Amino acid sequence: MKYSVKVGAFILFILIQMSANGQNVIKLSLDQATKMALSNSIELKNLMVDEQIQLAKNREVTGMTMPQIAASGNLTYYAKLPQFVFPTSDISVYEVLAREGVKDGQGNAINIGNASFGTQPISLVAPLNYQAGFEVQQLLFQPDVFVALQARRTVMEYAEKNTKVAQEAVKENVEKAYYGVLIAQKQKEVLLQTIERLNLLHQEMGQMYAMGFIEKLDVDKLMVTINNTNTAFNQLNNSIQISEALLKNALVLPQSDSLVLTETLDSKQINADVFVQELQFKYEDRKEIDLLNTAKQLQMLEMKRQKLSYAPTLAAFYQWQISGQRNKNYDVNGSGPWFSYQTGLLGVSINQPIFDGLQTKYKIQQAKLSVEKVENTIQQLKQGIDLEKSVSKNMLNNALLNLEVQERNMELAASVFDMTRKKYKEGVGSSIELLQADTELQRANGGYFQALYDAAIAKTSYLKSIGKL
Repeated sequence: MKYSVKVGAFILFILIQMSANGQNVIKLSLDQATKMALSNSIELKNLMVDEQIQLAKNREVTGMTMPQIAASGNLTYYAKLPQFVFPTSDISVYEVLAREGVKDGQGNAINIGNASFGTQPISLVAPLNYQAGFEVQQLLFQPDVFVALQARRTVMEYAEKNTKVAQEAVKENVEKAYYGVLIAQKQKEVLLQTIERLNLLHQEMGQMYAMGFIEKLDVDKLMVTINNTNTAFNQLNNSIQISEALLKNALVLPQSDSLVLTETLDSKQINADVFVQELQFKYEDRKEIDLLNTAKQLQMLEMKRQKLSYAPTLAAFYQWQISGQRNKNYDVNGSGPWFSYQTGLLGVSINQPIFDGLQTKYKIQQAKLSVEKVENTIQQLKQGIDLEKSVSKNMLNNALLNLEVQERNMELAASVFDMTRKKYKEGVGSSIELLQADTELQRANGGYFQALYDAAIAKTSYLKSIGKL
């Protein structure tokens, strides 16, 4: 089914506000981001234009089966008339006089030998001439047109399926870019909470140091941790800006716009029946296989076209023409200096190839080899799909297992930090234990978000491998 997008549909779900600095703030879910990318992609727009071009070509082929009408006309003037030499003689007059016994003035019988002979240049055309007419031709049978008519639907399908392959690639790129920004932003929120927690802890330790309960070394160690965390926050913030720039580029949005991603992502969403979709898998679910099958059909039609080129071409035609000449020196039946006449011609033409130097034979051979080449490509792609499915499935399994472990680690690290902090406040724990617990919590948070990103990307790759993206 041909993909079409109306810009008005997106206005219903894309919320655009104006912030204080004049930037557009665009709120997007993953589905909205995907639709926006499909709507804005220049590559897809060009592919859709290609579909329209192909539709116009199909109509051009259809036009070849309709009557072809052409009109023609010309007006010529001979500045110098074409002539040819025509023999002249008065011998016929002498023959009549001799036969009648006519005598000359001296009483002598007429002598035919006295007849004169000569030449005279004459012209059979008038100085001014015109011609006007029209021709109607109806194609009855032509092999390449016959096959082209059969191929119209297949060619359109190829153009549409080529667009679908590109759409799938756009969706994959947008999903990965969206998840990259989304998870980094979530990680940024957690890191901000960590900085707030550390700053609060620093205030508490400052008070404890002022009261002489801890050493300055403990405060300095915490300050080092705070500085390192701030550095990590700045690096993450720069990384988010780069990721957002990539996402805006995929969505074909101005870099000055600001994005607010509304999607939520957790381990439950990634785990939700992801492997159930593979049960009904067939190779044709992959857009690339579907595209190559259509390409194979086109090559088979090309082979058929070449085989039919041995057949004759048949057409019917009708011609009508009016011609006229003008010569001031004669008058035909009171027509004045103009003499005009009409002609009409009705017929059927046939063109039968007999021998073309074996060109058609080798064209058929080329078409057969092209079909074989497409079949080989399909077989190679199926092997690649099998490998891609196996690898992406294993990677997704591993990513889900790692995500589960990292989620437990994050929960444990948070629990350990809370217990360590309580012990520290009660004076039964050391600052070293507290900083170590905080470091482990940060590491666990980082490991969880990395695992969440890896699982999201692995899920996208797996769904693409089974044609369910």
